[in-house]
Amino acid sequence: MTTRIRKVAVLGAGVMGSGIAAHLANSGVRALLLDIVPPKAAPGEDTSSKAFRNKFALGALANMRKQKPSPIMSEQVFTAIEVGNFEDDLHRIADCDWVIEVVKEDLAVKQALFEKVEKHARKDAIVSSNTSGMSIVGMTQGRGAAFKKNFLVTHFFNPVRYMKLLELVAGTETDPAVMKTLHRFGEEVLGKGIVYGKDTTNFIANRIGVYGMMRTIAAMGPAELSIEEVDKIFGPAMGRPKSAVFRTADIVGLDTFIHVSKNCYDTLTQDEERNVFAIPDFLQKMVEKGMLGDKSGGGFYKKDRSSGGKDILALDLKTLEYRPQGKVRFESLGAAREVEDVKERVAVVLNGTDKAAKFAEQVTLDVLAYTSRRIPEIADDVVNVDRGVRWGFGWDLGPFEVWDAYGVKKGVERMKALGLKPAAWVEDMLAAGRESFYGVANGKDTYWDIPTKSVKVVPENARTQRVEYLKRGNKKVAGNDSATLWDMGDGATLLEFHTKMNSIDDQIIEMMHTALDETEKNFKGLVIGNDGANFSAGANIVALVWAAKSGQYEDIRKLVTSFQQANQRMRYSPVPVVTAPFNLTLGGGAEATMGGNAVQASAELYMGLVEVGVGLIPGGGGNMQLLRNLYGAYSTDKDFDPLPFLKKAFLSIGTAKVATSAEEAREAGFLSASDGISANRDFLLSDAKARVLGMADSGFRAPRPTRFRLGGPSGYATIDMMLYDMEMNGQVSAHDRKIGQKLARVLTGGETSTTALVTEDKLLELEAEAFLSLCGEEKTQDRLTFMIEKGKPLRN
Repeated sequence: MTTRIRKVAVLGAGVMGSGIAAHLANSGVRALLLDIVPPKAAPGEDTSSKAFRNKFALGALANMRKQKPSPIMSEQVFTAIEVGNFEDDLHRIADCDWVIEVVKEDLAVKQALFEKVEKHARKDAIVSSNTSGMSIVGMTQGRGAAFKKNFLVTHFFNPVRYMKLLELVAGTETDPAVMKTLHRFGEEVLGKGIVYGKDTTNFIANRIGVYGMMRTIAAMGPAELSIEEVDKIFGPAMGRPKSAVFRTADIVGLDTFIHVSKNCYDTLTQDEERNVFAIPDFLQKMVEKGMLGDKSGGGFYKKDRSSGGKDILALDLKTLEYRPQGKVRFESLGAAREVEDVKERVAVVLNGTDKAAKFAEQVTLDVLAYTSRRIPEIADDVVNVDRGVRWGFGWDLGPFEVWDAYGVKKGVERMKALGLKPAAWVEDMLAAGRESFYGVANGKDTYWDIPTKSVKVVPENARTQRVEYLKRGNKKVAGNDSATLWDMGDGATLLEFHTKMNSIDDQIIEMMHTALDETEKNFKGLVIGNDGANFSAGANIVALVWAAKSGQYEDIRKLVTSFQQANQRMRYSPVPVVTAPFNLTLGGGAEATMGGNAVQASAELYMGLVEVGVGLIPGGGGNMQLLRNLYGAYSTDKDFDPLPFLKKAFLSIGTAKVATSAEEAREAGFLSASDGISANRDFLLSDAKARVLGMADSGFRAPRPTRFRLGGPSGYATIDMMLYDMEMNGQVSAHDRKIGQKLARVLTGGETSTTALVTEDKLLELEAEAFLSLCGEEKTQDRLTFMIEKGKPLRN
């Protein structure tokens, strides 16, 4: 059996197959994407041409470029994808270490394809199916012992790039080494969360997730709740995605949702809750009418054409007609909105007394009881079940984590009062003195292991690191209300931001200096990262607009220059500084990121200097930092025309460009070619620590400040001419042009020429001056206020 996966064949170029191929390429793995030869030709098509015979696979590549959200992390990933068809190219799978089948859910089709795969694949190649419901015994019927030994189910979730879950399911003859290899590959290369399921219908996530959705749908009628009310109840208030129940069905597609549920109903003849999976009449009618969700333009929700798509209509389930959404107001949901901790928030809803809370409690306890009875049928422990539902359906808490938040003993008592039946092992656990499914012992997460009736440590990769673990170990070095410095061990420190959205404020800036003081004195290197939902969404604009409207410009100047100085000090400290950005890394967050000596970024990174959206330009050094990254070694070179560098920087900042992956951030100049990328967010802090210690142990030397050959007044005039044309054509407002002029003056170096060299300090001085002057503009203050109140940019 192969132990290193370099190339993968993906058989089937539909939504899932193309998504898997795209993510393999995202991860630096070569992919061979094959599909059938089209059964029919359009008029004029040459049926012998590769363009025709590979039409489905080529069409999948074209769709990748158009799909939203994008399945690809960079246009460059296409160099790692080859295409072909089953008739001409199946022999090419002999070059692949793993062959994954992603054709339609038809047992005969899969069996016929695996018969061909067995003839062409290498004997040591791993073969898997992405099925969500077919049995391994049925799919491998007629195959040889060697084939079955290397065969398993690898169930990805759609969209593949964004959904963390990868369910691995072994057959009775699967070699454990195959599971180990794909576990490591999926977790460390593809960045997935690995869950072990059993060879049962729909495995873990879909079995529990679809049961929960169908149970909710069945209960909403008697509770007299609308679809928008249900989605508000089972949205963020309950630790679920905003898509909740019905919006999730629209995204997945009602035909797909019904298929999964029907598969449960048809095959789970021994399930005591089988009837929950029966398809309601209104769902069947919706599919018959072509109301499939997003793919058909309308499902449970639909854009209102009369409002230009701004308003979203909701479906009346009794009439199947669309209507304006009603206002949803429940006291329990309002109370939950004020609670940041998700466990506390869920408890607030479930312990409420209004209609929404009672509905949430009834449905949730039903789902929890059902889930407890599915062990050991679908999985052996609560950890795999919780991870499956969290990673596959985007819940913040898995079923047993929700139960812990509510109270296990209380949950059992309420279930019995409601006529629900929890699994016997839950009461056995309580009788043994364990009051929760999860706990902490010696700084480690623990769980109740059902077979051994004992407490075990939750398994995780050794590279997993979280700030939470440092808190448990009492590793705090220093801190204030906005940031904390932690001792990571081995000579590394970690500066954690913990404001709302990790927005930059004066206390974070203060802790940046403190972190460097402590690290320079007692440690080898500093990492900047955190456990939050986002690295940093930018500066605290609430404080900024208040200061601007109060005329406190000297305070603004001090804030701006102190942030510039903190970022510069990170860059030129005698100890290395590695920043670890992920998800939203905007404005000041991007500046803090670029202020370090190296970046270890999460693959999912949304990074940009977006200050023009609120009528400003970057003020913490971002203009100079981006120029420094773009120029690289050529900042003083006389043979290089500065204008292309300036143009790229100007367009990036002036259009508030946001890179939608770490790869794109590198292409945009926010990251350098030598910066690292972590596929799995769980490993980000550990990888950043390894990088900073490697730099320290290999003789780190702080870089020299950059000097720039810039365009001066002539470069400024070139950019302003472009801005003038845009204003005359109605592409930008007069205020947009003014912001652009301020930005152009900074980027071109003010009063300089291409024969002179501009220092970093000079650029920072120009930047602070421009930032401060824009803060005094009424229209900028209006933009700041609008962003705070509406959460979106104002064009004025």
